[in-house]
Amino acid sequence: MPVHRIGLVVHQGRAAALDAARCVHAWCDAQGIPCTEIDVWSTDHQRRSGREEARAAGDPDLVVTLGGDGTFLRGARIAVKTGAAVLGVDLGKVGFLTEVPAADITTALDTVHAGHALVEERMTLTMRASRPPEMPAEMETFLCYGRGPALPPPQVRPENTVRDGWGIALDVNALNDVVVEKLARDHQVTAGVYISGRLLAAYSADALAVATPTGSTAYCFAAGGPVLSPHMDAVVFTPIAPHMTFNRTVVAAPDEPVALRILPNSGRAAVSIDGQLRGVLEPGDWIGVYRAPQRARLIRLHPTDFYGRLRDRFRLADAPATETDGESPPFMRPDAPLPPDLAGLRLPPPTAAR
Repeated sequence: MPVHRIGLVVHQGRAAALDAARCVHAWCDAQGIPCTEIDVWSTDHQRRSGREEARAAGDPDLVVTLGGDGTFLRGARIAVKTGAAVLGVDLGKVGFLTEVPAADITTALDTVHAGHALVEERMTLTMRASRPPEMPAEMETFLCYGRGPALPPPQVRPENTVRDGWGIALDVNALNDVVVEKLARDHQVTAGVYISGRLLAAYSADALAVATPTGSTAYCFAAGGPVLSPHMDAVVFTPIAPHMTFNRTVVAAPDEPVALRILPNSGRAAVSIDGQLRGVLEPGDWIGVYRAPQRARLIRLHPTDFYGRLRDRFRLADAPATETDGESPPFMRPDAPLPPDLAGLRLPPPTAAR
């Protein structure tokens, strides 16, 4: 994909990110490609929606993020609004989403510009709500302490049609998750959880998370949820510290929406989208979370080795009893041609497996 305009999201608190930003600007100058920095952390101006940020940056067709997975999510929030691709430069601690080390940024940009990179699409989530979410003025300073200004509440989608019972369509795309969590330590979130329009159960919990397969290795994983392949589509519901016996994750089909209705005896609940606080729900409010038509487009320089990355990032240890067996050999990787019944399966290329 030839690059025509770059939007640059830089983690300003990391010197390595600032150095990498200079490399990106130098590459853009050499190629004659406009590059606009998108400041998603500034404390001296109002935060903007993803669509507004993309418009202000000239609607880039490539968003480059310099930081960790959190920085990547901030860039993806902007890119998905216009269908731009996202290239993540890994300067963080986990690196599930980011792709290239900072030292290789120039080579990576050359590869993308020459059309030799892969574009991997990931499912995102969108929302409807009983009313547009709001951030109470008296709570914003407390909730955002130490984090800078909050993003604005999600905007109503332009194509929204108001019909009795269907709520308000919100201009939201979550690559990882939508989380409803308690605001006060002594007041849990109490909510009825509906899947595909049917009541599953009423939960009293610290939080309730609805995630994509991409987000299954984030908050949902920390709460005991399963790891899902990011190549699949699914809606993952995980209660977090629930006060009930049934505390299991439910993995729903991608066309099965998950709705959360805040019950009358619940405390106020905060709604976070990809880790960013976006509003507060009152008892009686509800949100519905479901697969969005828009997909995030991630730049990959090589086919994704998700399970190798899972092993490396989580430092998965082998059982001590296997030490005498030595290193595990490649799985199903002989020198013979691929059998017909294995054609179309996701298998690593020979160079990756050896």
